[in-house]
Amino acid sequence: MKLKKSVKRFLLLLAIIVIALVGFLTYSFITKESKVEEVKVLKEIKGYGYKLKDNKSDAYKKLFASLEKELGKSKVEEEKYVELISEMFILDFYSLEEKVAKTDVGGVDFVYQEVLENFLENAENTLYKYVESDIYKQRKQDLPNVKEVKIESIKNETFAYLDQNDDNAFIVEASWTYKDEKKAADYQNSATLVFIHNGKRLDLVELK
Repeated sequence: MKLKKSVKRFLLLLAIIVIALVGFLTYSFITKESKVEEVKVLKEIKGYGYKLKDNKSDAYKKLFASLEKELGKSKVEEEKYVELISEMFILDFYSLEEKVAKTDVGGVDFVYQEVLENFLENAENTLYKYVESDIYKQRKQDLPNVKEVKIESIKNETFAYLDQNDDNAFIVEASWTYKDEKKAADYQNSATLVFIHNGKRLDLVELK
């Protein structure tokens, strides 16, 4: 039995509509699944290069506000300065649950620029090596988050590093706890950090 031309046109039109609808829904789904939230800079401490991004934790934002206040003084108290950036570095670097990929290494704002590339490579091959991607917010992996940082001691020593020789470098001993200690049982919870003067900045050059 032959179909009338009007029926053929109707079926053809219906097929086109169905194909277009399926294509649109597929595109919308893929676009939605692939959308990655853009990280925005909320604040920057001018002259120091420290930036506060909107994906940082409330604890980090609070420390950033304290750092901004300290560095805004006419005379910066360096011991307080190094105490704050030590806490911020530890909170950002060791809180792996907040990271979206193994390349999303924390604490980079505080690292001496000349050793940053080596620092990133070491981090990605050690602590961050097994951090799974969470770009699409679907990660099931258990990762640690730093709860509280304690600065055990701060002292000044002469420290030579590459072409830098600082007679008043800061040696910081710190320890920290995690929000879920069971989840973080195999992770580091203490460290020695060495900061040297770089202009008016204090930069991290050694972590152990």
